[in-house]
Amino acid sequence: MEKIVQTAGRDNLGAFAPQFAHFNDDVLFGEEWNDPTLSPKTKSIITISVFLGRGMVTDAFVHHLQTAKRNGVTRAEAAAIITHAAFYAGWPVAWAAFGLAKQVWAEDETAEGAAAESELDAYARSIFFPVGEPNPYGTYFDGKSYLAAVCGEPFPIANVTFEPGCRNFWHIHHAETGGGQLLICVGGRGWYQAWGEEPVEMTPGTVVEIPANVKHWHGAADDSWFSHLAFEIPGTGMSNEWLRPVER
Repeated sequence: MEKIVQTAGRDNLGAFAPQFAHFNDDVLFGEEWNDPTLSPKTKSIITISVFLGRGMVTDAFVHHLQTAKRNGVTRAEAAAIITHAAFYAGWPVAWAAFGLAKQVWAEDETAEGAAAESELDAYARSIFFPVGEPNPYGTYFDGKSYLAAVCGEPFPIANVTFEPGCRNFWHIHHAETGGGQLLICVGGRGWYQAWGEEPVEMTPGTVVEIPANVKHWHGAADDSWFSHLAFEIPGTGMSNEWLRPVER
């Protein structure tokens, strides 16, 4: 572990309050922060939690957020810490803290977004059918998905693409007669599961026939993008019912 050296106390208060500067630089940051019993990351999480609990969303809080980032706290972890602390520290404090944390982790957010976009672009080039646009039914998906219409007549066909780990919710394609859905995997690896049955792995060429009125879900494997063509089988009295998310 790299030794932490602090001079802020002496730089700012050395002439006015040398004893306080000593405690700040030599004891707090010189001894306590360098004590190996707790990792620097753990100490950062404790520190920003205490600041949140006391409502001290100040410049010093920004400093400790920056230190937390250097000590390995990720953007997702920072958001989770502030969200958890909000129930104890108060909603206004959390809102203020999020505003500062977004600034500290802004570069990470931009980099992660660019990396995800680049990954999607690379995957899109590997399949024959277009990925399309963000799925308008995304509310019923656990993760990001994309939808591209392939044709509308004589029956609708769409290419649905799931990011790794994305699944749609349990759902049912109701029909009085006919109806149902046909899935053909055209890229990546994913899963289909009907209620009460074991999941079925889907890889390019896998065909799954889903009768009407069967509760089911489908989505990507955790480590792979996944695309399938979805054929809506004609029928009467057809409707879709979206249910709860799939438990993992």
